[in-house]
Amino acid sequence: MAEESEVHSAPPILLRDIWAIENVRDYKVHFARWNSSDQPLDQWVKDRSLWVGWQEFRPTRNEFSRPYIFSLMNFHPDGLQTWLFGGVFKVLERRSDRYKVELTALGKSFIGRLKLWSAYRSRATRVNFENHYAGRYPLHVAEVLREPFSGRAFSGYENINLSFSELEVLVRNDRPDWKTALEHVKGVYLITDSSSRTHRHYVGSAYGGDGIWSRWRSYVDTVHGGNAELRQLAEEKGLAHCRANFRFALLEYLPAYALDETVLARETHWKQVLMSREFGLNQN
Repeated sequence: MAEESEVHSAPPILLRDIWAIENVRDYKVHFARWNSSDQPLDQWVKDRSLWVGWQEFRPTRNEFSRPYIFSLMNFHPDGLQTWLFGGVFKVLERRSDRYKVELTALGKSFIGRLKLWSAYRSRATRVNFENHYAGRYPLHVAEVLREPFSGRAFSGYENINLSFSELEVLVRNDRPDWKTALEHVKGVYLITDSSSRTHRHYVGSAYGGDGIWSRWRSYVDTVHGGNAELRQLAEEKGLAHCRANFRFALLEYLPAYALDETVLARETHWKQVLMSREFGLNQN
C-alpha cells in the first residue's frame, strides 16, 4: 500500500514551473519576517508604502547588492515557512542610510496572491535568489489566491484570536466577512497583554446597538477603547507597547436581541472565572 501511495502522490509545483525568470543572478530574494515590532504581511495589507519601506531599509552591509529584489513576506497565519509574493523591486540607488527602490511590473498579477512554501529557515533574510529558484531550497507553489490578500478570513466566532495589528488591518479595510459577522452580535471579549509573564487579561463587553465590530473599532482608533484600566496601561507603557502586545479573543457571543443585562451578567461571570479583577486589568 505504501508503494501505491508513493506512486500516486503528486510532486510539488515549483516556482520555476509556473514562472520562467531569466538572469536569476540579478536578483536577491527578501524573506521579510517579524522584526520584533511588526509583521510585514500586516504592514503590506495596511499600507503599501509601509511595505516599500521594508525594501528601502539598509542594514550595515550592502545586502541588496544586485539590481532586483524578489520580495516575499511571511504569511504568518500559515506558519513560518509560507510566504506571500510582494513584488519585484528594482534598486535605483544605494545610499548610506537606505535604498531607493521602485516596484516593477514583473509578476504584477501575482502580487498579494501567490503563496509560496520554502524549507529555508536560516536567519539571513536577504540572500541570493538562485538558491531558491532552482537551488538547494526551491520555492514551492502553495496556493494562488483568487484576490490579493486583504486580511485573515473569518472562520467562526469560536476561532477568533487576533493580534492588534491583525484587528487593525481588518477594521481599516472594512473586511466584509468580519464586519457582517461582528456588527450584528453582542458579546463578551478578552484582551490579553501578551508581554507580561502572567499575560494579564481585560474582560469587556459589547451591548446596546453597536455590536462587537463597533466596540473593537474603538480600540483600533484609540488603543484603550476608553477603558480607564487600559488607558492607564497605555499611559504607563505607551501606545506602541499596546499595539505590539494586545491580543483580542471572543469569549462568548449573543444575538443582537439579547438584553443588555444578560450581556453584563455574562461579563461578570467571565471576570470571576478568569479572576481579571484580582490578577488582571479589570478594576470593577
